[in-house]
Amino acid sequence: MSQRGSATVELALLIPLIIVLVIAMVEVALVARLQIEIVAAAREGARVAATTPDPAAAAAAVDRALGPRAADARVNVHRPHVVGAEARVTVSLRHSIDLPLLGGPTLPLKASAVMRVER
Repeated sequence: MSQRGSATVELALLIPLIIVLVIAMVEVALVARLQIEIVAAAREGARVAATTPDPAAAAAAVDRALGPRAADARVNVHRPHVVGAEARVTVSLRHSIDLPLLGGPTLPLKASAVMRVER
């Protein structure tokens, strides 16, 4: 086998590996972005929970912050009616990793935020 032929075979064997690595990097970036969105939504919900006595308003704020992902999220709001107590909002979401031709695992993502009740 010539040097040119072996280089072609090596390249043909490496191309699928490179494609898999690029797909993995993109998926990691998507999961990281989604985690940041969930953290921001939990913080927004905690902010509303700290200033509004209605827990449904905090859950609605989380839904607005998540946008279309809100349908898949589970929101838990714990808001005591004592000024100075901690209002806690927890958002959990399961994200399916879509790998071409293989499917993929489901990752549980979760974020929680706490703020002091103001009124």
